[in-house]
Amino acid sequence: MSVAQQVWIGAAAGFAGDRADASGPLIEALARHDGPRFLIFETLAERTLALAQLDRLADPSRGEVPALKRLLMPALAPCIAAGIRIVGNFGGANPRGAAAKIRQWGKELGWPEIKIAVVEGDDLRSKLTAAEFARFESDGDLLRGEPEIVAANAYLGAEAIAEALSRGADIVVTGRVADPALVLGPLKHSFGWADDDWDRLAAGVLAGHLLECGSQVTGGYFADPGIKDVPGMDTLGYPLAEVERDGSFVVTKPVGTGGLVDRRTVTEQILYEIHDPAAYLTPDVVLDLTDVEIEEIGRDRVSVKGARGHAAPNTLKATICIDGGLLAEAEISYTGPNARARAGLAIETVTKRMARFHPALQIRADLIGSVSVFGDSAGAMLAAATPVSGNADLRVRFAAETTDGAAAECLLDEVEALYCAGPAGGGGVRKRLTPRLRSTSCLIARDLVSPQVSMLEVP
Repeated sequence: MSVAQQVWIGAAAGFAGDRADASGPLIEALARHDGPRFLIFETLAERTLALAQLDRLADPSRGEVPALKRLLMPALAPCIAAGIRIVGNFGGANPRGAAAKIRQWGKELGWPEIKIAVVEGDDLRSKLTAAEFARFESDGDLLRGEPEIVAANAYLGAEAIAEALSRGADIVVTGRVADPALVLGPLKHSFGWADDDWDRLAAGVLAGHLLECGSQVTGGYFADPGIKDVPGMDTLGYPLAEVERDGSFVVTKPVGTGGLVDRRTVTEQILYEIHDPAAYLTPDVVLDLTDVEIEEIGRDRVSVKGARGHAAPNTLKATICIDGGLLAEAEISYTGPNARARAGLAIETVTKRMARFHPALQIRADLIGSVSVFGDSAGAMLAAATPVSGNADLRVRFAAETTDGAAAECLLDEVEALYCAGPAGGGGVRKRLTPRLRSTSCLIARDLVSPQVSMLEVP
């Protein structure tokens, strides 16, 4: 295999709920280049993976990221036609099942022989018990009492992705991998970087870190009107990286799209989720950001270089999720004269009745738009809040976490009863009961994890 001198990578998703039309301009931009080109999809938040595990437990044919078809279908045929390879962690808890579905969609689109690789080995549920995980646990006592584990996944590195691409995969489907690995894998494959070429690996991790959240680096989450203005938010472009063999790269976005790529957006994303800038731990390398240089070299073009790397750690991060019971939420609105007093009476009424029926249930009440984000579960801040004057428009939210389904349903019913039981003028009741998951992270011995790569057979 000839070694590439430049690689182009676009990031079409930064989470499972991202926009399905984001891939279009990226594919058009990538198709203009020769050489290795990749489109990545980062879709796997910790909660997304845990919910995917629950889906698979209910139905073994499921377990992929639910947004898989919505995100991938607009990109699948154009990427195959243009020779753009796809790498995504949208396999969730069932990478093999996701790959089979992609195979079927490819056949329906007229591409029956696309080469699909599956990366597995991140699922640790069969390898360690709650008690064994607890020995590694580093951020709390969540696993005390050995609860049933819903999900336990190690963060794999880029090696398996690079292997899959070396075996000819057009599409690589993974479960849990470290987010930057989605970019580092294609770079290792394309440039032939060695496993101990720490500075270049660090540069690849940095490129992946900048792309992993999609439009955050192109102005999306950066935008703050009047303070940090971003043009064209309704046509926001998603990021592209133009990477050189030495590890230096340019972050940009497709021409003609909205958004912004400048020193500020890149700096914000570099600092995202970074604890120690001199030692950002990943499965492949420890990234040192302290000498990184960021330079605007043109409109929506930012050069990044100077990443340094140190030997990969002996441990891997793992995230463990257990059943967290239920979250009961119900809301009702009050508006017009004396709305604040009526909202307060609604809170008092529901709180007193629930204390009578389910005294152990702890209820939180918020006034959305007045006292909510900065509220507290005990209600002290709500009680101390300055009364709202005039014709206020208030939304009251009641919430409770519990493992008692009957108590949760009772809270929802009590809020709905306010329609007629008063106080006056309540409306727009919405209520929902949501399964909760609780998670913790720990560092585990690297030798407990064995990544595997397999090619999905063409029928």
